[in-house]
Amino acid sequence: PMSKTRLSFATTFIAVTSLAPAAHATLDLETLTATQAAADICAGKYTSEALVTAALERAKAHPELNAFITLDEVGALRAAKSADAARKRGRCKPLEGVPVVIKDNIEVAGLPASAGTPALKNFRPKTDAPVAAKLRAAGAIVLGKTNMHELAFGISGYNTAFQSGPQTGVRNAYDVSKIAGGSSSGNGAAIGSRIAMIGLGTDTGGSVRIPCALNGCVSLRPTVGRYSQKGIAPISHTRDTAGPMGVSVSDVALLDRTIAGGNAIQPAALGKVRVGVAQAFLSNLDADTQAAFDAALAKMKAAGVTVVPVDMPQLMEINGAIGFPLALYEAFDDMVHYLKTNGSGLTMAALAKEISSPDVKGTYDALVIPRKLPGPNNTLVPAQPAYAAAMKTARPALQKLYQRTFRQHQLDALIFPTVPRVAMDATPDASSVPNFMTYIQNTDPGSNAGLPGLQMPMALGAQSKLPVGLELDGPAGSDRRLLAIAMALEPVLGRLAAPKR
Repeated sequence: PMSKTRLSFATTFIAVTSLAPAAHATLDLETLTATQAAADICAGKYTSEALVTAALERAKAHPELNAFITLDEVGALRAAKSADAARKRGRCKPLEGVPVVIKDNIEVAGLPASAGTPALKNFRPKTDAPVAAKLRAAGAIVLGKTNMHELAFGISGYNTAFQSGPQTGVRNAYDVSKIAGGSSSGNGAAIGSRIAMIGLGTDTGGSVRIPCALNGCVSLRPTVGRYSQKGIAPISHTRDTAGPMGVSVSDVALLDRTIAGGNAIQPAALGKVRVGVAQAFLSNLDADTQAAFDAALAKMKAAGVTVVPVDMPQLMEINGAIGFPLALYEAFDDMVHYLKTNGSGLTMAALAKEISSPDVKGTYDALVIPRKLPGPNNTLVPAQPAYAAAMKTARPALQKLYQRTFRQHQLDALIFPTVPRVAMDATPDASSVPNFMTYIQNTDPGSNAGLPGLQMPMALGAQSKLPVGLELDGPAGSDRRLLAIAMALEPVLGRLAAPKR
């Protein structure tokens, strides 16, 4: 029998009225970008209602992805019709009538904000998180709230609480037997499968970059503090940030501009771009990832990019003293504060009691709530001393190492494969600690240093035919420069074709 959570989800999903066929013959969701769609709608080539209808039809045609927790058909169509009516009066906004998907730990007024966990499934915030409010003010239509690794505590998206399809876990856009990555899993699956062109996720240690690496989309983890964190279920205030996701670099740049302000970004001149390659990021690569990275480097050099080998010998060692102590220690206070102030009326104990996914339940019960960390010989030790050391010593040392590397080699960015491997099989084991450590290997250090990181697709794996991602990490505050470089690299590396149906 279905759990109550699954039943309530199924009801949300099935209570969707069937749509009359829309006149959207001119709409090619396989190749359309949000930037193009906003321009097309503004020019009257098709309506927002037609585009939103096509997106909803595609979402309902792919329940097996488990991409959505709430698909807001009624609200999205109402907003689209209203946008179309307003536009007849000559008003055009930057995201005019374009559907957007939003991760379910980001609050959107009137829609549930479950953070992927059963205890919050009926929590409906009264206001938008500031990042969501900016998108709606710019004309975006919220298509729905997407599935995610429960409480954002993982990289697989294997969430046992919410599903619309026959199998557990959010599934990969290119192969439904594989994981979508996490924790912004539903966004990765929805954008990769071209249900939507843009989405808003969150990233603590890789959570917008890993799903886009595995599903062939573009995402930006902005410099910490660039976007407001208000109205978002937290893990770690030191590391958390919302992050834009899209099918193209221009879409992510458009979202970044909508949230953070600034003029349109022009592509960088690749002949003036210097990037560094550090050996620290090149361990544990599978054959497809290694081959794709080598080919990408060759293409970049041919396009005029200067590629410099750099040495960051202690990077992973220093990072290891920060990641877990920081996230696991802050997770308790930050969640307690969020629950006290979000209007859900929940306590930490009530939240933890209903956690569904075994990996997240184990983490909360053994580490987060008792405020412990794994110690030597399978022991648990108090988290506070390691947290204090991470903040006082290790994190500043990591930031200095990055600053020195960027300065010494005059780098615009460090480049590396976003994750060492293509998407693995979607099984409970995908959420194991060794798999978690493997998939965050390259995304975690920049997160701990508070740096911006941009993920873009570089190839489909030769053997696996699964997406492989490239990351550019830049100095703090270089978000727009990273976007400009990625914009120039996109035609060099080529955008991935949509998954074959």
